[in-house]
Amino acid sequence: MTFISTTMATDNGHLNDASPSAVDQTVVDAIAAADIYHSAGTTYLHIDNPLTSNSSASSNNDANPSGAVVPPISLATTFRQNTPGEPMARDDPNSWGLGYEYSRTGNPTRGVFERAVAAAEKTKYCVAFSSGSAATSAVIHLLSPGEKLLSIDDVYGGTQRYFRKVVNPKMGIDVDFVDFGNKDEVQSKLKSGG
Repeated sequence: MTFISTTMATDNGHLNDASPSAVDQTVVDAIAAADIYHSAGTTYLHIDNPLTSNSSASSNNDANPSGAVVPPISLATTFRQNTPGEPMARDDPNSWGLGYEYSRTGNPTRGVFERAVAAAEKTKYCVAFSSGSAATSAVIHLLSPGEKLLSIDDVYGGTQRYFRKVVNPKMGIDVDFVDFGNKDEVQSKLKSGG
């Protein structure tokens, strides 16, 4: 984010000329002190390199002819294909290079959101789910039979039932429920492998 101001207030309240970088840092420091989250939202919209760990949702959004700073919401459920199995828009950075077929596999709006969260978390990728159950299921499918999962003991009831009635008996993944407020118990479970 760039600030254009070229003056800054001194301790006695008078304005003095200052270099833009000094003003930028003064403003950034003042914003951070007042509200640590204030500049975060616009930061994610103005980062220059899509598809990198520094990517943002709308940077270099040439595919958006409206010029909107906040990308429009796509309500499409099905997307045209050049030929069957050949999705269009593979060059859209919000499709992660995959293009779009059906909204269940990719959607421009979800892509924008995922890239914004990835930028916020300073990571390369993000995967968004429509529910906590979908996210839990996806993470569980990264595990193999015989592996162990450590879960907080007061996890949502539906998640606990899913772990106890599906994940453990049908997938062979052991689940231990632990009071995460008890550091010794958590460390003991981690050291023993469950």
